[in-house]
Amino acid sequence: MATNTVKILNPGASSEALRHHYDVSNEFFSLWLDPTRTYSSAFWEENEGFDALETAQMRKLDFHIEQARVKGAKRVLDIGCGWGSLLRRLVDVHGVETAVGITLNKAHAECILAWEHPKIEVHLESWTEHSPKAHYDGIISLEVFEHFAKLELSPEEKVAGYREFFLRCHDWLKPGGWISLQTNVYENSQKEDFSQFFAEQVFPESDLARQSEIFQATDKLFEVVAFRNYRKHYVRTLKTWLKRLKANRSKAVYLVGEEIVARYEKYLSLSIIGFHSGTMNVSCITMQRLNNPRK
Repeated sequence: MATNTVKILNPGASSEALRHHYDVSNEFFSLWLDPTRTYSSAFWEENEGFDALETAQMRKLDFHIEQARVKGAKRVLDIGCGWGSLLRRLVDVHGVETAVGITLNKAHAECILAWEHPKIEVHLESWTEHSPKAHYDGIISLEVFEHFAKLELSPEEKVAGYREFFLRCHDWLKPGGWISLQTNVYENSQKEDFSQFFAEQVFPESDLARQSEIFQATDKLFEVVAFRNYRKHYVRTLKTWLKRLKANRSKAVYLVGEEIVARYEKYLSLSIIGFHSGTMNVSCITMQRLNNPRK
């Protein structure tokens, strides 16, 4: 499938920057994420306890699959596919014929390739490099949008970069196709609240968007059909991850060392404060492709 040539104004985080966070150790993440290693906010029922993490994660995946209208679809794209939990859910539970994942992380790609699943493809590449063989019925992206802009960019530069991303998505989708997007955003905060600790030690070359910037970037390309915030759900998810990490702390230190474990404990603890206080939020946006966008 031919893809329109566009000038990429903002490629966001490099593969080297992402390796700083994700290439710690697959075994390390397995100690505190759920068994599928789904690394984004879960969706919780009110009466669920910490032991329901995997159930809450599957509920989140099913929500986005439903929002993207891709049950039984031919081709679905997962942008930033992580360890592949959404890809497996699409093909094993929801009847998708081919699920395609793209990631900049080699460890993630190797984990998915090891399955040798006939209905799953994974590509070690950025969205800026992706050139699909055919149109997608839908696109899902869970908490990778945060890596599409660097901290030092102006709001105008960020929106221009986001616009390039949505132009690509528009080109990849079949007429009337859908996107389901989940991303962390600035809420009651200033850009300066994204501390140097996060910028240097947790997510280098990354920054959060403001909700208004996402809407600007999708203008006349996609119709926003549904929009929800899940801030309190991330507080519960982060608390669960931190509790699981502390319960397995000695093994975590054995795997990656005291310094890295302490860094992740601090990252999770500060994130809990950010989402609890409302300085950050979790936005879930359902969008449908406009087939004849006006200039």
